Amino acid sequence: MRSIVLCLATTVVISSSVLADVSPSTTVSQNGLISIKSNHDAKTTTDRLISTLDKKGMNIFARINHAEGAAKVGEALRPTELVIFGNPKVGTPLMQCGQSIAIDMPQKALIWEDEQGVVWFSYNDPIYIAQRHSIKNCEKVIDKISQALSNFSLAATKP
Repeated sequence: MRSIVLCLATTVVISSSVLADVSPSTTVSQNGLISIKSNHDAKTTTDRLISTLDKKGMNIFARINHAEGAAKVGEALRPTELVIFGNPKVGTPLMQCGQSIAIDMPQKALIWEDEQGVVWFSYNDPIYIAQRHSIKNCEKVIDKISQALSNFSLAATKP
């Protein structure tokens, strides 16, 4: 069953990458990174994510504005913000399935503006991360995290 799920996930990842060339608002996944086009600027997208995470009772560990950091050393960088967040009720069971996954925890969301001025919401694909750490028999937790990240990204990026 796990092999079937992984095959389907791989098919979705490959299909998403192909679709990314067709529609600029399509969710894309390559190298374990899922990116969703935002309908807002980077600050608004990040603010909407923070608000959603607060409402869902998530712990927000950091909001890092890389563009501000770059400006402090005299460098220019398009808007780029990283939000680090999580919840031990979900993260702990995942780490119990394979403790090395803790290196990829807590969750991170990257909100960034590309060269064309398009804002993207990116996060690590939980299936990819589970594969990286050879996590087995933890599909319910991985599915729960996948769904939560998808919901958070949609809440932050939708019109």
